[in-house]
Amino acid sequence: MLDDIEKKELLEDASDLKRRDDFRFSSRIPVNLSFDEYLKFIDDLQKIFGHFPVSTKITETRFNKL
Repeated sequence: MLDDIEKKELLEDASDLKRRDDFRFSSRIPVNLSFDEYLKFIDDLQKIFGHFPVSTKITETRFNKL
């Protein structure tokens, strides 16, 4: 279920003509990647975004669904 913020973002995306065209174009791209191609794609994304620090801090929670 989408919350109000996510619904608002979807509506804003839909009203932006460039963004709407980007979504339409991306839906026409075939997604028939082999496992090796998929790993290369993920590796290329990692190069774009760089290293993410790993937190070893314990996250305190009160309600877990898992």
